[in-house]
Amino acid sequence: MIKKIRFFFFLAFILNGSLAFAQSNQPVVNNIIKEAQENSQLEKLAHELMDVIGPRLVGTPQMKRANDWAVAKYTDWGIAARTEKWGEWRGWERGTSHIDMVYPRTKTLEGMQLAWSPNMKKAVTAEVIIIPEVADSLAFQKWMPAVKGKFVLVSMHQPTGRPDYNWQEFATPESLEKMKKQRTVQTEAWQKRLRKTGYTARTLPVALEKAGAAGVVQSNWSNGFGVNKIFGAFTKKIPTVDISLEDYGLLYRLTESGHKPKIKVHTESKENGVVPAFNTIAEIKGTEKPEEYVILSAHFDSWDGGTGATDNGTGTLTMMEAMRILKKVYPNPKRTILVGHWGSEEQGLNGSRAFVEDHPEMIPNIQAVFNQDNGTGRVVNISGQGFLNAYEYVGRWLTEVPQPIRSQIQTSFPGTPGTGGSDFASFVAAGVPAFSLSSLSWSYGTYTWHTNRDTYDKIVFDDVRNNAILTAILAYMASEDPNKTSREKSVLPINVRTGEPAKWPVPAKPTRRGGLN
Repeated sequence: MIKKIRFFFFLAFILNGSLAFAQSNQPVVNNIIKEAQENSQLEKLAHELMDVIGPRLVGTPQMKRANDWAVAKYTDWGIAARTEKWGEWRGWERGTSHIDMVYPRTKTLEGMQLAWSPNMKKAVTAEVIIIPEVADSLAFQKWMPAVKGKFVLVSMHQPTGRPDYNWQEFATPESLEKMKKQRTVQTEAWQKRLRKTGYTARTLPVALEKAGAAGVVQSNWSNGFGVNKIFGAFTKKIPTVDISLEDYGLLYRLTESGHKPKIKVHTESKENGVVPAFNTIAEIKGTEKPEEYVILSAHFDSWDGGTGATDNGTGTLTMMEAMRILKKVYPNPKRTILVGHWGSEEQGLNGSRAFVEDHPEMIPNIQAVFNQDNGTGRVVNISGQGFLNAYEYVGRWLTEVPQPIRSQIQTSFPGTPGTGGSDFASFVAAGVPAFSLSSLSWSYGTYTWHTNRDTYDKIVFDDVRNNAILTAILAYMASEDPNKTSREKSVLPINVRTGEPAKWPVPAKPTRRGGLN
């Protein structure tokens, strides 16, 4: 009986998501862990950012609201914070999207307008047609008048809405192979069909707009149940909408079988001219080496199909919670601990590239940058980013991280310098030891990365809490380190294409004025 009681206590402990951490010899480390576990603000911050403010597309009022919210939050915690203008962007605000099939039967369709889609003054009802199979671009031009007043389907009709893992679990081997072959043939045929039009995925919607189409209809399936990628529109006067695989397939099949379906579309949005774009910066000033910096890094903007919960709401939460904890248990760091919440990462790391360009005096004095930006999962990988001696100092800092967290992390030293992907690359290109805290997937690439399903319910708070503990300890150790980090670069591997050593990336110019073309 006693053994059973002990087991159930153990089971309850595990299910509660808490981890037992051994005491460190460093009182600050113990206090970081205690504060993170007993007074976590993650759920509250997530609700305010994702549910109340919502998605943070560059140039939208929601992005500006998020900037101001973060400054106010840091100020409440006693941390000096500010916004820094890095550029300007097309100001746009998403409104409602109503998409209904009205013939041959009535059905409300799941879908939404793409970012920067133009406002519709009133609903438009029109027939749906498909990009045809033509001999060449000349034949396509002869067909183009047919789009006038029609909604045009521009995506392939997927043969299945079931992801591959579902087929692998339940299908016979023969059925799985048949599906994959069918999909490959269909994909190649559709790509060939689009090439024959003479247009690309970017230029085709613009051509259809010029030809008088009522709107562009796509379905950018993300290979999972009910999930689509949502990016930006290229049209300026007619709506571009994305419809779920299920409903898109319905329209496609009805059109293909000659039933001439009609849809009614009404999308609302607002153009706000050219608006300023900001980074949010907060810092805990160093006491001994205030002109040296430890930087916590996460992009603040998102695409707006969902609410940007895991891209990059969770990275944002990690850095905010780490800063809150550090201010409480380590209020007088040796070096200045600065956090950057960058704007317009999604359009090319613009906010962080601008920060690097605008603060040349800081670059030689940055001890380390810790960036998180690939989902809600616990950190499982840290690369040395090509810095020859990163193994020595990063490895030493990691020794103070609790074993249950540290044991999850695979390190690779010296690694190779990241050239993009997230904001750490902006600093690496400038020769700064900047490290990506790379997370466990949780089906990130399929289900939440840039999708309509990237919402609060996908956050795994236990993993984010561990990431906040990890980040806070790394920042503390980097701040306390008596030595300045080495920036010596490793010899990069041979480029197989040129036969010469790969070159270290160089700083790229940010786009300071965007979204206008």
